Amino acid sequence: MGAAVEIVEVTKAFGTQVAVDKLSLAVPEGSIYGFIGPNGSGKTTTLRMIMRILHPDRGTLRVLGRAAGGAASDDVAYLPEERGLYRSMTVRAVLEYYAALKGLRARDAKKPIEDWLERLGLAAHAHKKVSTLSKGMSQKVQFIATVVAKPRLVILDEPFSGLDPVNAIVLREAILDLRKDATVIFSTHDMSTAEQMCDSIFMIHRGKKVLDGTLESIQDTYGGVDTLKVRLEGSVSLEDLPNVASMTDFGKEQELHLGPGGDAQAVLAELMRRGTVRHFELARPSLQEIFVRIARPGEEHA
Repeated sequence: MGAAVEIVEVTKAFGTQVAVDKLSLAVPEGSIYGFIGPNGSGKTTTLRMIMRILHPDRGTLRVLGRAAGGAASDDVAYLPEERGLYRSMTVRAVLEYYAALKGLRARDAKKPIEDWLERLGLAAHAHKKVSTLSKGMSQKVQFIATVVAKPRLVILDEPFSGLDPVNAIVLREAILDLRKDATVIFSTHDMSTAEQMCDSIFMIHRGKKVLDGTLESIQDTYGGVDTLKVRLEGSVSLEDLPNVASMTDFGKEQELHLGPGGDAQAVLAELMRRGTVRHFELARPSLQEIFVRIARPGEEHA
């Protein structure tokens, strides 16, 4: 299996600000490849270089086997976080228009459009103007517009934003099916979604690659600091716990991170002395915790 995207020692600066610094990565064909990173990390700049909206200052970048040059080919499709559809057009007309932009003839576009409308529960709304649709429906229409011409590389930026749980499941299943014929680059701030869906995960921070691999390999790298997941009843102080180096508070659940040589049993005994422990689990660090550990203001990643 080859690489749908190959980036080698790519640097991109805007004036004196280096947005991407000597970045190298390879996105395997037929995979769902997660792009994560805090705001201002260089993630959007990297995606725009893949789409050839921007060009590297140095280094090489190949997309679907072709070196960066002019505009992105019709084999590359992009679903932006900021949605944009022609609101005065009907749903079907919008989809026919986007298919035509990607080189799909009207007669060839008819069946895939109907199939996608049926699959995403929009068949009854095909004749309606986009302006009359809910936010979730509009988002599904934009997804269809992105994939209707069967691109080989699909870039999705926060595709679940604004969707209710039922529609999020429908769209997730559709994205997973794209793997049969396309490579998906999936940009998200939702770490649990990245954990569940992505074959490999890449994180950029301050313009540099800090993570790249499967979730398992990333957790192996960060497994030196044990993570305790705890749920406590009522108000229990978590200050000055023995052997606990740091804590991440998720509201009803807390993650406690042991320092070198930390004793989980000693922590449990102290928590039970202070109050009622409803749940206690020794776990590998979640992607959320690894992300926070790297991106927390003031933290440095070696």
